[in-house]
Parts: sequence; structure tokens; C-alpha cells
Amino acid sequence: MANYTAADIKEIRESTGAGMLDVKKALDEADGDKAKAVELIRVKGLKGIAKREGRSASEGLIAFSIRDLDDQQEGTLIELNSETDFVAKNAKFVALGDEAVAAAVESGAQNPEDLAETAFGEALTTAGATMGEKIVVRRIGRVLGDKVTEYMHRTNKDLPPQVGVLVATDEKGAEVARDIAMHIAAYSPLYLTREDVPAETVENERRIAEETAKNEGKPEAALPKIVEGRLTGFFKENVLLDQAFAKDPKQTVGKVLESVGGTLTGFVRFRVGN
Repeated sequence: MANYTAADIKEIRESTGAGMLDVKKALDEADGDKAKAVELIRVKGLKGIAKREGRSASEGLIAFSIRDLDDQQEGTLIELNSETDFVAKNAKFVALGDEAVAAAVESGAQNPEDLAETAFGEALTTAGATMGEKIVVRRIGRVLGDKVTEYMHRTNKDLPPQVGVLVATDEKGAEVARDIAMHIAAYSPLYLTREDVPAETVENERRIAEETAKNEGKPEAALPKIVEGRLTGFFKENVLLDQAFAKDPKQTVGKVLESVGGTLTGFVRFRVGN
């Protein structure tokens, strides 16, 4: 076992900016030789990683994968963040996004912490060192259905996709799935159905609606109808199936699905930084 002390680790961390585990690995590999350990850290591009840990990474891209299972499709969506849009549009960063989503699919990782434990975790660290920025996988989302449809939107033609949507439907619903995915990208619903809205959220909205109506001096007898009307407004704004369809506001997303006899079973929407 390599012979080194906590003071040695502290000294190398301060001189290189590398993380504790990276320093310990380097010292182990260098058999306790501090000079060689520093050289190893520099060669591996780890210098400065720890100093970047506190920085904000709010730029980046959205990447996706759709794969066939036995009788369904699975869609995976990831958000990969960088500090600047300069790095976000770099070809190596875009390729890293593809690697990230492939690793998430292969490993079945449910969150960034799980993904960091895979072989991709080391690739992510190396990429951050090479590009000189904090680079992180912020989140992973999945949908499962008979059919999964994607829509990726570029908010800037010079950047990779900044908004990504996956929609899971049955076979008939797939006819309108892309239009609905585009709608979701634009209108960012929070829930699929009214039943998906948490009971405490509904009660809070009802309370706010009632207090607002009272403050407006509305008649006591009219309060129940006013409250329900405002609650319906909340649903129309936040529930996908209740939202007015972007391409035809005269009908709801739910009615669009009904028109083709289809069902939407799930969706996920990511926007970089939001």
C-alpha cells in the first residue's frame, strides 16, 4: 500500500485543484511519490476539477434515445449541462450527450448519481477536465408505451437542442403524437391528467381562489361557482389533456386524441436550465 498522509493529500489538492479521490488514486498509482502523483493528475487532465465544482452549469443540450422492447418502446431523455454556450455547441460536447444517453439506456440509471457510478462517470470527469468547464448530467427522464415519439427544439440555430420532449402513446395516438410533442415543448404542461395533480396542490389552488374571491368582495353565495371556475382555469393551464391545442385552440389536446381514437400514456419535457 502506498505510503502517504492526509497532509500530502491536502498539499496536492491545493496545488492542483483536483478532487480528493483523484488525488488518492494518483498517490496510489505513484506509490506515494508526490511529484509523480501531481504529474499523473496533470496528464489525466484532472487539474482544476475541484475548483469548478461550485460553478453554475446552466447551458447545455438535451439528448434522447428511443429503443424497441419486446412489445413496447422506451424513450430516454437527458439534460447535459456546461457552463457556457461556447462549450455547449462544441462537437465533442454534443458527442458526449449521445454517450450520456446511451450509458443511461444501457445501465438503466434512474438519476445522475446512478449514472456517475458507471464507466461513463469517468468519461464525464475527463471531458470536464479537457474542456475546462463544469460538465454535469442534470437529469434523466423516461417514458414507456406502445409508441414513443420525440421532438427536439433548437432555440438557437447555432446550438444543439435546448428543449426535448418524449411522448408515449398507443398505436392510434401515434398519428398525432408529434404535433402534441411540439405543443408540449411550447406550452410546458406539468401534468398529464387532472388526476395526476397532487391533492394538496388542488386544495391549495382552491384555497387561493376562495381567498381571492372574498378579497374581491364577491357574494358568499357565488363563491363555490367562482372557485370551481378558477380551479378549472388552473387545470386548463397546467394539465396537458385540458390545454387548448397549439395548432387548433378551439379544441383541447384531449379532444385531438379522441378524434383519432388514441391514448397518451406519458410524457417528459426538459428545457436546458429550467
